[in-house]
Amino acid sequence: MTDGLILHPDHKTRCWWPGIDPFYVDYHDKEWGVPEFDDRALFEKLILDGFQAGLSWITILRKRENFRRAFAGFEPAVIARFDQAQVEALMLDTGIVRNRAKIEATIAGARAWLVIQERGGFSRFLWDFVDGRPVQTDAKTRKDVPTETEVSRRISKALKAEGFNFVGPTIVYAFMQAVGMTNDHLTGCYRHAECRALAENR
Repeated sequence: MTDGLILHPDHKTRCWWPGIDPFYVDYHDKEWGVPEFDDRALFEKLILDGFQAGLSWITILRKRENFRRAFAGFEPAVIARFDQAQVEALMLDTGIVRNRAKIEATIAGARAWLVIQERGGFSRFLWDFVDGRPVQTDAKTRKDVPTETEVSRRISKALKAEGFNFVGPTIVYAFMQAVGMTNDHLTGCYRHAECRALAENR
């Protein structure tokens, strides 16, 4: 590994953070940093990033299908109607992270999403913070990658004002990286140029 880059057996150089775990590498190669504009998919990822707080992302990623099952495919209109009995059932679900505050925040977030959706869409709400185009950061080493930015702080404040929880600036920045609002693949990673091209081809 050099400055946050790993050369893999397939002769491709990748960011350091997925290591050599095939499951994690697949996520790095196919999802992380790809610009996402689907309203529901953005909600799912934001909620999962909130569940990550205090845990590793790979832990959440391995439980993602369980989360999708437990939270009705992350359909906000369904989640918004969850009652206390469903909260208690989720607290007994060993397939997810059983954190009452985060479960209740998911329901509150679904209700907030519905309101934002009526005003023009959740995707538009988020992407307007970067003028609708992914930010290209050109980070060369892992030390060049921030944990939060001025934009993530503004998005965090806006989401909290709408009724979301577990959306601090660091969580929001991780979300921005994952959904391609910012291209934080290191410049030496083969995916950096590919994600840049996806942004330019919009």
